[in-house]
Amino acid sequence: MERYDPDQRYALAIMQDMQRTFQYVPREGLTLLSGYLGCPVSGLYSMVTFYKALSLVPKGVHIIKCCDGTACHIRGASTLIEGIARELGIGQGETTPDGQFSLETVNCLGSCALAPVMVIDDVYYGKVTLERLRTRWHR
Repeated sequence: MERYDPDQRYALAIMQDMQRTFQYVPREGLTLLSGYLGCPVSGLYSMVTFYKALSLVPKGVHIIKCCDGTACHIRGASTLIEGIARELGIGQGETTPDGQFSLETVNCLGSCALAPVMVIDDVYYGKVTLERLRTRWHR
């Protein structure tokens, strides 16, 4: 926090730093940030719950985002998402017990021509099939 002036305009940047460091924004962090910025915890909480990039629960080291927008859905995204969830043993929006992977479904990744599309750690993968994923995972 000390890298930033104690000004409320830096609240989001500080919480993004917390997210990168801890894989989530800890409640203790919100309390400390509230004191540092002189603003209510409720205001910070509303920001954390508004922005999808922030989370109040720990996320995995690797974030898997699967698109289920119209083009991806038509090309089998639901089956892909179910398969990934089954392979990882978690549901959508959950994190593996070892903290390595989180599975998220998003409405659009802006790459409809490559449907179905997924992003892992900010790297885009297009025309994904469960078979291709299994080949990569089981090398």
